[in-house]
Amino acid sequence: MKRPRTKYAKAGDIHIAYQVFGKGPIDLLWAQGWATHIEYAWESPDYARFLTQISRFARVIFFDKRGVGMSDRDVGYPTLEERSQDINAVLDAVGAERVAIFGMSEGGAISSVFAATYPERVSHLIYFGCRARYKWAPDYPQGLKPDAVAAALEHFANYADGHLLGIDGAPSIAGDPAAQRWLDTYFRYAASPRALRKLSEMNYNIDIRGVLSSIRAPTLVLHRENENWCDLNNAKYLAEHIRGAELHVLPGEDHIAWYGDQDRLVSEIRTFVTGEAVTAPTERTLLTLVFLDLVGSTEQIARMGDARWRSVLEQLDHTVQHRVAAYGGTQVKHTGDGYLLSFRGPTSALECALTLRQDVQGLGLKSRIGVHTGECEIREQDLSGLAVHVAARLLEEAAPDEILTSQTVKDLTLGSEHGFVSLDHRKLRGTPGDWALFSLSG
Repeated sequence: MKRPRTKYAKAGDIHIAYQVFGKGPIDLLWAQGWATHIEYAWESPDYARFLTQISRFARVIFFDKRGVGMSDRDVGYPTLEERSQDINAVLDAVGAERVAIFGMSEGGAISSVFAATYPERVSHLIYFGCRARYKWAPDYPQGLKPDAVAAALEHFANYADGHLLGIDGAPSIAGDPAAQRWLDTYFRYAASPRALRKLSEMNYNIDIRGVLSSIRAPTLVLHRENENWCDLNNAKYLAEHIRGAELHVLPGEDHIAWYGDQDRLVSEIRTFVTGEAVTAPTERTLLTLVFLDLVGSTEQIARMGDARWRSVLEQLDHTVQHRVAAYGGTQVKHTGDGYLLSFRGPTSALECALTLRQDVQGLGLKSRIGVHTGECEIREQDLSGLAVHVAARLLEEAAPDEILTSQTVKDLTLGSEHGFVSLDHRKLRGTPGDWALFSLSG
């Protein structure tokens, strides 16, 4: 999606930055948490995809609350009530009479105050990773203990060039340095270290338990089961204390909405506000698939012993990740003692296959590799379709240390330096017709 233009609403004399995009029949206001920056958000492929998905069923209203991002920053340290008034100003500016509000983390507290104060303007209320109170209390044991609060505030005070949030808030990007750099930069753009600490101090004093009984909008509480930042009991409390609220616990560990399984999250929101049940999106595209499997695993375990075999496999995992990234591919999944890899083109797939064969040989092992190019269905993180079955059958037909390819791969790499040895036509189990097979030389 083309980046929307940032505009400004006035809340008193404070400028509130906002964007509007999407053409769905429902207005949905996205109330982000903590520190935000609506311009830099679009620099993240993950965040941009998340916003684009929501815009397919709603007109999205996206804003920075006062004190952070593109909104006025010299505003002191606003109260929760003042921050909720920013929603009013933005809705008036865009001409939205009634909206669904989707609040994440601190955005849930702001949304709650607004929904209780202006029930006529809220059609639906959705929480994600939210809590009614931050600090521990005898009647709120899921809150943060004083030592945890003090440690967090000290981290913000001393933050300089290190990871601001580590990977606790988004474990799924632990192996993605580019995503980690973007997230750290996002928060640096959003506010200064002193402002982040002050904002956090205010958040740790939030307690909205007194307003929950006043919320009348249909409410959905979403929470990932194993996230680190906000215990699931916080979501249960919200669902138990808001009249008619539904609690849906999602698999995953990410507190930040646009990481992890965002397709499932967006589907839950869409179903709740539109009544439309949505299945996971399926996309078809042409890919070159590489199946790699180790030869004689049982014999190797007997020869090396379990401990040594685990060490070898760990080293191979690291090597495969490095090689696949270098050739622009994707590791789709493990397949027993092997891997399913995908590439946008056959040349890079073959070069990676040749390199991996050498890597496996360097570990004193042998491999079988099957390579095929065809149309695949992409559903979330997995692949399906006839092309996957063909590549798997080529793997079965390959001899130890052989890379076996289909006619399609050979034809698409015409003019490359790769050599192919023609084999006899064969039937591949579970696939129609006879297949011309080729062994990659070199």
